[in-house]
Amino acid sequence: MAKAVSGALKLPHVRLLTLHASGGTAVMQAAREAAGERKDRPKLLAVTVLTSFNEATLREIGMSGPIENRAVALARLAKKAGMDGAVCSAHEARAVRRACGPKFIILIPGVRPSRGAANDQSRIATPAEAVRAGADYLVVGRPITAAPHPKSAVLDIVAEMKSAL
Repeated sequence: MAKAVSGALKLPHVRLLTLHASGGTAVMQAAREAAGERKDRPKLLAVTVLTSFNEATLREIGMSGPIENRAVALARLAKKAGMDGAVCSAHEARAVRRACGPKFIILIPGVRPSRGAANDQSRIATPAEAVRAGADYLVVGRPITAAPHPKSAVLDIVAEMKSAL
């Protein structure tokens, strides 16, 4: 992980790096050390529970308990290890914010416009819901890349986001 972070630091315009919190404290601490202390360094975000997971998927991989509890526990571990924030669904974002504080960055994937398809995502949110849940960043993929008019799709998503502010 440290080598991957060091390599990413050499690339232009890298602002965020993600790694899995389930890698554990040592992995996250090594990544944090590799990132260094520069003020302009990329922010390190730890992935908690994938938005494609549901309770059955968690059980399948040997994790028990409600998804929110798992996401919060992994976010707390990430904060303790020196991560700048976490990746979690909008469903867990408020609980992660309460547990980790206002400066802890939250990136929410699985964002779908109100009329968008869920595809392979189990825990989705509209852009407005994600903003209201406390997102600092949203990840919107297929609703834009698969749209017949991607620019129009982006403008619609931005309008949804603005409606929540």
